[in-house]
Amino acid sequence: MFLVQKFNEGGIFMYAIFAFAILSFTLIIERYFTLYKKEVEAKSSFRTQLLNFISQGDFTSAIRFAETQNSTESASLARIAKIGCTLRAQGAGDEEIQARMDEALSNEIHNIDRNTGFLGMFGNVATLLGLLGTITGMIHSFAAVASANPADRATMLSRGISEAMNCTAFGLIVAIPALIAFAVYQNKTDRLVAKLTGLTSEIFHDILFLTAKRPTQTLSNNSRSEAHPMN
Repeated sequence: MFLVQKFNEGGIFMYAIFAFAILSFTLIIERYFTLYKKEVEAKSSFRTQLLNFISQGDFTSAIRFAETQNSTESASLARIAKIGCTLRAQGAGDEEIQARMDEALSNEIHNIDRNTGFLGMFGNVATLLGLLGTITGMIHSFAAVASANPADRATMLSRGISEAMNCTAFGLIVAIPALIAFAVYQNKTDRLVAKLTGLTSEIFHDILFLTAKRPTQTLSNNSRSEAHPMN
């Protein structure tokens, strides 16, 4: 009841702050499950296992192994590696492999980082809405005092100040968790992206160096269609 009373005393901008509160806390939950449950750091062991197939020129087995990783922590890396292995098995050149793997890497990074930046924006907007409510509350307060009876001035002044302070407080209550979550999630995103980028580069060079003078096993028709890089 206390919070409801203070919310009602905060003026019209409280409703805008409340809307950003819903957006912020919804995004905080979504980002937590995405970054800590779904997208975890790719394992170096994936590269080691893939390297065994690449070193033998057995890209059919390498592609099949990558396809089995869709539900693991290395799923993003596996999708990128599958493209590189498929292209090399089809006789693609180094530049084409690099371009397609870079394209796939960019897509994976976008999927990891696509919503995190909104938390920073929501936090800043909530702060500014609280400040705007403070200013309008003070304007209402002084305007009311200027035209009020001396006996009512103290009441009207305190009402306007209460509106201003409540709006500021609620704006900060929304902004502080949003900005803290933004910093934490951005740091987590940077770690995920750095690990994924490094392992992608290592797998790309593995494909190039280990197959430069080694004949590769030709994909069967079924394997070729299943391992198409656009899938």
